Amino acid sequence: MRQAQARPPAGVFAGSSAESQADRPEGRRDPQYSSALRNFDTASRFFRKQEYGKAKEIFEKLAATAPPELAERAGLHLRLCQSRTRRPGPLPKTAADLYVMGVAELNSRNLDSAIGYLDRADKLEPEREDIQYALAAAHALQGNVEEAVTHLRVSVTLRPANSFQIRQDEDFSSLADDPRFRELVYSGGGPAAPRRA
Repeated sequence: MRQAQARPPAGVFAGSSAESQADRPEGRRDPQYSSALRNFDTASRFFRKQEYGKAKEIFEKLAATAPPELAERAGLHLRLCQSRTRRPGPLPKTAADLYVMGVAELNSRNLDSAIGYLDRADKLEPEREDIQYALAAAHALQGNVEEAVTHLRVSVTLRPANSFQIRQDEDFSSLADDPRFRELVYSGGGPAAPRRA
C-alpha cells in the first residue's frame, strides 16, 4: 500500500517500515522525529501481532508527545487498540480518519472491517484516489476481482502515477493475469507487461 500526498507522512502507512530520508517533510530529519517514527513502527508491529496492550501503551505516548502528523496517526491506532480490547473510543467520522482506520485494518488483514471503513470514507469523499486504491487492494486480497478492477480504474483515472505503484504492490498479485488489470497498469507508456510462464 501507499500513502497519498497531503495525508499522514509518506512511508508511515499504517504500520509500514520507517520512511526514507527523501520522503520526509523538510525539517523532519531531527532525532526526536526519528525516535517517534521508530516507536510508531514498534507499536505497529505489536498491533499486527494483535498485542494490543503493548501497542496501546506506545500509541498513547506518541499521541501525546510525537510531532503532529505522527500524533494524529497514533491517536487513530490507539482507538483501534481500544476497540480491540473492548474499551470503546470515539468512532472516526471524517473521511481521513475512516481511511486511516481502513488502512490499519487492511494491513492487519481484517479485510471485512477494512472495506467497511473504506466504504464509509468513499461515501464521504468519493473522489479520493487513495481511498479507491485501498478499496481495490482490500477487494483484491478477498478475491473480489470485479470490485478490485473497478476501484483500480477510478484510482488510476484520478492519479495516473498510481499505475506504477500498483505494479509494485503485492496486494494485487492475484490480479496479475487478468487482462483488464494488465491493460490498466501497463498502458500509458510504461514498461511492457512481463510475460508469465
